[in-house]
Amino acid sequence: MPEFSPTEYAVPLFVVAVLAEMIWAKFRAPESYEPKDTLVSLAFGLGSTVAGALLGGFALFVFIAAYEHRVFDFGEQWWSVWWAWPLCFVLDDLKYYWVHRAGHRIRWMWASHVNHHSSQHYNLSTALRQSWTGAFTFGLMFALPLILLGFHPVMIAICGGFNLIYQFWIHTEAIGRMPRWFEAVMNTPSHHRVHHATNPRYLDRNYAGVFIIWDKMFGTFEPEREDEQIRYGIIKQLGSFNLLWAVFHEWIGMLSDIWRAPWKHKLSYLLREPGWSHDGSRDTSDMIRDRWRSRVAEQPPTKPVAARNPIERPGEAA
Repeated sequence: MPEFSPTEYAVPLFVVAVLAEMIWAKFRAPESYEPKDTLVSLAFGLGSTVAGALLGGFALFVFIAAYEHRVFDFGEQWWSVWWAWPLCFVLDDLKYYWVHRAGHRIRWMWASHVNHHSSQHYNLSTALRQSWTGAFTFGLMFALPLILLGFHPVMIAICGGFNLIYQFWIHTEAIGRMPRWFEAVMNTPSHHRVHHATNPRYLDRNYAGVFIIWDKMFGTFEPEREDEQIRYGIIKQLGSFNLLWAVFHEWIGMLSDIWRAPWKHKLSYLLREPGWSHDGSRDTSDMIRDRWRSRVAEQPPTKPVAARNPIERPGEAA
């Protein structure tokens, strides 16, 4: 089978789409783009490509070795088994849901994934904030079940490439909501804005890649509300446009915590959820959400209030 990388073919479309959104933002939502922030996002994208080229060989070695122990065999011409492609795509998206969820719930993986959430702006350039350090986590292990089932590593890589391409367009505020039937099944800009929010009700929700049904099945779905303005970024914002700090700040924080922690807690700072601390001095997303729910429960009911400074989106009233 000839080598094929769908993301390479999509790069020109990414560039055109970012430029088009910049033009839209200039007239409709100028606050959605910040030049320094956009440059950092572009540098993230370039760096992740280089890191993938340098470090991807290890994952390929593991996958090829695992493929030798596959349970099912699609034959030497596995690429011509038509029904295996859609099946692989769906299963790979399910795999993505769980690796993405782990990326938010295990600090070792969050140290890499936090890069994608570090911008306080939400636009198509944000989609390019891909990690440089993913090879240093165990995220690749989530793909091993697919390989052992008989899906060739190249097939999984191609399906993963199309998954990544799909996720590009949902990083925008230029689109309000898609038709109801589409919103019910697919991941959309509305669903993914929730995922990038720091609002307590939205924390650690909507992990989906392509199909939002996984979040609905596993209890992590939260719809976007019109009466609450979304705040983007991370709980403790970077406060800097320094690229290296943006890439490595959580690794530095995690290793620092491990170094200072008592021996019996060191592993917990690696494997527990972000924000966990052995002395209770910090907040996890669950703690923040629970505290917010308690405040809401104590407040008397009020009439819905429109979000402050709402962004006018095509097809919606201003």
